[in-house]
Amino acid sequence: MTAQGPSNRPSARRTFVRLLAFLHPYRVSLAVSSALAIASQVAGILVLVLTGVVINELEGDADTTVLTVEIGAIVGLGIVRGVMMFGRRLISGRQALGVEYDLRDELYAHLLRLSFGFYDRSQTGQLMSRATIDLQSVRFFLGYGLIFFAQHVVTIVVATAVLFFYSWQLALVALAITPAIVLVAGRYSRVSHPVLRNVQEKLADVATVAEENITGVHVVKSFSQEERTGARFADAADAVFGRTLIANRQRALYVPLLAFLPVAAHAAVLLVAGRMVVSGSLTTGDFVTFNLLLAMLVMPLRMLGMWIGQAQRATAAGERIFEILDEPEEIGDRSEAHSLPAGLGRVEFQSVGFGYDPDRPVFEDIDLEVTPGQTVALIGRTGAGKTTLAALVPRFYEATAGRVLVDGFDVREVTRRSLRREIGVISQDPFLFSASVRDNIAFGTPDAPHDAVEAAARAAQAHDFVLELPQGYDTVVGERGITLSGGQRQRIAIARALLIDPRILILDDATASVDATTEANIGTGLREVMRDRTTIIIAHRLSTIALADEIVVLDDGRIAARGTQSNLLEESPIFREIHDHGLLQQVVAG
Repeated sequence: MTAQGPSNRPSARRTFVRLLAFLHPYRVSLAVSSALAIASQVAGILVLVLTGVVINELEGDADTTVLTVEIGAIVGLGIVRGVMMFGRRLISGRQALGVEYDLRDELYAHLLRLSFGFYDRSQTGQLMSRATIDLQSVRFFLGYGLIFFAQHVVTIVVATAVLFFYSWQLALVALAITPAIVLVAGRYSRVSHPVLRNVQEKLADVATVAEENITGVHVVKSFSQEERTGARFADAADAVFGRTLIANRQRALYVPLLAFLPVAAHAAVLLVAGRMVVSGSLTTGDFVTFNLLLAMLVMPLRMLGMWIGQAQRATAAGERIFEILDEPEEIGDRSEAHSLPAGLGRVEFQSVGFGYDPDRPVFEDIDLEVTPGQTVALIGRTGAGKTTLAALVPRFYEATAGRVLVDGFDVREVTRRSLRREIGVISQDPFLFSASVRDNIAFGTPDAPHDAVEAAARAAQAHDFVLELPQGYDTVVGERGITLSGGQRQRIAIARALLIDPRILILDDATASVDATTEANIGTGLREVMRDRTTIIIAHRLSTIALADEIVVLDDGRIAARGTQSNLLEESPIFREIHDHGLLQQVVAG
């Protein structure tokens, strides 16, 4: 993920406006919930006004009937306000969950569209943090914060108007503190945003370290590095603690200050209003009502600091989320892309070049044709680009020069879905989901009947060991298939590739991590899968290369030699060097 420095990050205001766009589908519910919130506050203000009326009534010749009506009105307004608050919470809660769902759905969908290159430079923990912690911050503010903010604003405006109605002199005294509140709130907003963003980033670092240590717990324990990895996690947690402590210090300074200023105004009003009551220019009921209204203003003004902090946290989280959403799809379907037509599986590389860094090409000027049904093995020293070259066929990466053709069609001119549907990839360390064996085999074709799944498992030499599992094909394998052996995972991966019936097969060192007996079983499955299919093998073992019709030797970013094993031993010094130095491993039974 490309990091954005302070100079090229979008402004907080722009990010905030973008976040508001996620409320567009909920504009009706937002309007209704805001209206209910405003109406409930107006009802609360009316209760205070009626309270003052009742007090004034009690000071004079009280009429029991009038008092009963006024008190009944107060009770009625209280009930109405309670109902409106219930409706507002119900609607805003649904809205908050809807916004979170939409954001998470868009974020996840975009993550699935991004290329391998994006994941090569991104950390899983960072991505998970943005999809969880950051999303929660945005959801809370968009779902609840804006409504509360609108409610507080209306309370301030309406209550202030009523204050002026009762006494414009007292209202001016009460509002004299407003400029100070605005200045303090603005200052808090400016200083808190960068700190809160940094807190979000440090939380993501904690998630990254935790994810790596948990995923790699076997390596940690094997090398007795629990203490060191624990210290690394502690360092990340300390960084979060330090930045959060700064944020808390800011909150400890500004929030109480924002809470104190309204109280100071209230004290001034009490002093002036008390003298007005003594002089007879203000009734006791109006005095009580005025101060109750002023007390009602204190809460929204006190909450101003909290909601500013929440808005800043949501904006900081939004920036991190939009960094992902703004990440371009480096490999996408062109507007004129079409489905890959039927074919036999011919693969052609025409003057192909590629580099992760434009200034450092992995290979260049590659010309290679793999005819339908042919099996070609790619070999070379570590870093020669074997896996990368094969990855250009399903368009996991985009060739920076030349063309890659499948059955005569440039892979950039066909849809990714139709292209990858015709290519089966089996890697050295196949990934299995925490699901049943059947679901893992049928991952590429979820609607495949059980007979087809079983047939693919038989062809991959997996059927017998699957039947020995506790629930057979319904057995749920552990996370990443941890409950199965390496050979078992590999055979399920072969069955998964076989079930989609691809015309092209890519074997990326598929037998490198298993023993001789297991490789023999896998090899039987591979021969079945490779039958009548175009196959590209990335291999380091002579036994695997024996499956190939032709060997292609990559060296220094180019094709150095090609031919059969016997021919290359005679004609290619590079192949002989690789062979003699043991980079092509003979299988040793373990």
